[in-house]
Amino acid sequence: MMRHGKSSWELNVSDADRPLNARGIADAHQMGAFLASKKLAVDAAYSSPAVRASHTALIVIKELELSLHKLSFSKMLYDFSGEEVLEFVRCLPDEQNVIMTFGHNHACTALANSIGGFSGDNIPTSGAVIFSFDVSLWSSIKTGTAAFFFPKMLI
Repeated sequence: MMRHGKSSWELNVSDADRPLNARGIADAHQMGAFLASKKLAVDAAYSSPAVRASHTALIVIKELELSLHKLSFSKMLYDFSGEEVLEFVRCLPDEQNVIMTFGHNHACTALANSIGGFSGDNIPTSGAVIFSFDVSLWSSIKTGTAAFFFPKMLI
């Protein structure tokens, strides 16, 4: 799970249409390169349709050298509580073992806290949470373990 990069507030646009700012673009590239070094065998990636999340997803997908065919968009990921994101993940096809989601806070922090053991107040922009679940069905997810990676940790 990755939170979108830092967004720009310079334009007078709706929340869903806010773009990334320069730091958001740079951080997304940095985190994408870092995740690529982890050699994750990603089966599919899913993003919120919001501009800042989808742009983050496109940057990371490029860094991971994944086919764009593996990227889909879902309004359920334009969620700020985490409830719809968790429901989305629980409904994924069980033949997909490693997936990525790109979304928003407070959903990222709420899920990191509730199912990943995170005790912080905030998953920062471009922060990545790698969850591991000891289940064979996505619908069985309750809690798991997680590793947390943030841009400032990589400097």
